[in-house]
Amino acid sequence: MKTRMYGKFLVWFAALALAWDVQGKDYWVYFGTYTDALSKGIYVAQLDAETGKLSEPKLAAESPSPAYLAVSPNGHMLYAANEVASFNGEKTSGVSSFGIDGKSGALYFTNEKSSGGEGACHVSVDAAADVLLAANYGDGSVKSFRLNTDGSIGADGSYIKHHGSSVNTNRQAAAHGHFIQADPSDRFALACDLGMDKVVVYQINHADGTLAEHSFATVPPGSGSRHLAFSPDGKFVHVANEMGCSVTTFAWDATAGVLTPVETVSALPAGVSVSPAFTAAEIRVSGNHVYESIRGHDSVTAFTADPQTGRLTFLQNVPSGGKVPRGLGIDPTGRWLFTGNQKSNTAVEFAIDPATGKISPTGQELKIGSPIDVEFVEKN
Repeated sequence: MKTRMYGKFLVWFAALALAWDVQGKDYWVYFGTYTDALSKGIYVAQLDAETGKLSEPKLAAESPSPAYLAVSPNGHMLYAANEVASFNGEKTSGVSSFGIDGKSGALYFTNEKSSGGEGACHVSVDAAADVLLAANYGDGSVKSFRLNTDGSIGADGSYIKHHGSSVNTNRQAAAHGHFIQADPSDRFALACDLGMDKVVVYQINHADGTLAEHSFATVPPGSGSRHLAFSPDGKFVHVANEMGCSVTTFAWDATAGVLTPVETVSALPAGVSVSPAFTAAEIRVSGNHVYESIRGHDSVTAFTADPQTGRLTFLQNVPSGGKVPRGLGIDPTGRWLFTGNQKSNTAVEFAIDPATGKISPTGQELKIGSPIDVEFVEKN
């Protein structure tokens, strides 16, 4: 009995030490934006993870409409989906790479390439830092690149154009690629297509960065699958449905590369009906809690996830602190959540209650032109 208790104490002490180590660190918080009169590119602020205190944001790098960002696993590189109308004279968008100065937070441009399609709206990097993935909304496509050993964007992998539609004739007359990310096993990439109401699963070839279609799953017709997030153990996938203002949960078989539907739940509070004026945007997971932003309703909904079944229970819905909360970000400690409120030009911080998962505003608000995505890098 004494040995068992001592062992439990060691596990508890190790977990406490790790939590203290992470919480005591500072992080750079990067904000992707749409460039306009108030924004010139990617902005950065410093976060004290123990207190939640933020520094004033500063321009980290000039870049045209770097709406969505991705950080390399080692924290040395940052990638952006540049949602521009043309790239090098062609009717495509771009993706760009930057080196990160961990001491100052500054970004240093490395290189850029065409996203292959129109309206690049998402970018991600796999766990092995072999492959960069991008999704293009305008022409309903996904694109992959092989990453060079220095982190810069290398040779083209695959360009795959989706073909299909769904029941909402205003929004789903054609395919609209909206998101693509590698699964935790790093064998597959999952892509949300809003126009087809599908999550398409691709197998990743790490040798050359190419993709091969493997399987797919569907969300309820007219829902509009937009973004997704994995549960911490990788067994479940939670999909944010844009027009449905809902979350569809799937069980994920990482061996077979197959999604199996579990349920779909509304992210709107009781008494609020689905409306064209309300559109879900970002979804994030922290521990056993799931958070989704809703534009128009201008709020964030929190759920508790059952770790055994993946099913969600509505926890709360709170104002986002601004207009059109496009993006959400949760820092590595799981204590602070940020909303990127596009139309009010503000990024707002919320504290996450570690016991309940509920969020509450801290009173800190950053002035940033058209903030979208929020990503974190440990400060050196």
